[in-house]
Amino acid sequence: MRRLAVWATASLCASLAVLSGPVPAGADPAGTRAGVFPSLAPDLVAYYDFEHPARANPAVERDLGHSGTDLSLVNGGAGMRVRDRGGHAIQTRQLNPTVAGNDDWKAGVYSAGGLPSLRAFNAVRQVTVMGWFKVTGPLPALNSTTPAPEDRYNAIGLAGVLTGSSDGHAVRALLEVIDVSGELRVVALGRRVDGASSQTFAAAMGWRSVLPRGEWVHLAATFDFDTGELALYRNGRALDGFYTVPGDPWAVAGPPEPDVTTASDPAGIKIGGSFPQNTLERNPCDCRMDGLMFLDRAASPGEVWRQYLWSRR
Repeated sequence: MRRLAVWATASLCASLAVLSGPVPAGADPAGTRAGVFPSLAPDLVAYYDFEHPARANPAVERDLGHSGTDLSLVNGGAGMRVRDRGGHAIQTRQLNPTVAGNDDWKAGVYSAGGLPSLRAFNAVRQVTVMGWFKVTGPLPALNSTTPAPEDRYNAIGLAGVLTGSSDGHAVRALLEVIDVSGELRVVALGRRVDGASSQTFAAAMGWRSVLPRGEWVHLAATFDFDTGELALYRNGRALDGFYTVPGDPWAVAGPPEPDVTTASDPAGIKIGGSFPQNTLERNPCDCRMDGLMFLDRAASPGEVWRQYLWSRR
């Protein structure tokens, strides 16, 4: 296992990227994907800009990445696609906070046997999850799975890749807000081995400062399953933070090298809450989301900065 990088390095790289000059927002040369910084395109496994509903079913969003993993807009269907950011985004939200059911608006795709289209995340060494997020309602949401009417969930689901053995909740790489020692924090949560321990890198900044209500924010999380390193970015800049699990929860010390995730196809992708197969409700997000990207490598600090600039509207 290589030595963990010092977090100041990420901040320095991002600063150097700033000095290299601005990138015009929305500048997309011929042959590139709209809204995608060119160096990221070769490793873009899945990408959703919510401008491309499937012709046969407007409740399905086409994947503009390499995998062709189309996304279901669960429960809200085409009505989840809303005008915002100069185009379209999706709205996710809890519908009925007092009744246990399966009506929350969320998005995703799920297959209990694993999705071959997401094989790029099978035995993968690195992952990046990033996109644009805007909180649009009170969070965390009321917990519809408990009898006490005032109970709230301890997490807010943003976007992530499921493990191969996932029931729709367990993840390989996830951006979310979750309770850390009694305080909600924006985190990158990763699991190298299916069914084994996860590691979390939590932002030091309070979650409401990271995601102010009514404001679009670009978030990115990178995962290196070989070094054990995770990173978080807000509007292109590295966030200070801390690991929540001491030691080596991913068991990356020692041979064989390099360390990779379990050799299983992910069961899917979840966005705005768990269980994209719509069997349960968990951690809904009253949010809008846009430009969601899933890469099979860790974007560099400079690339995260450039993607933020490239995709602003």
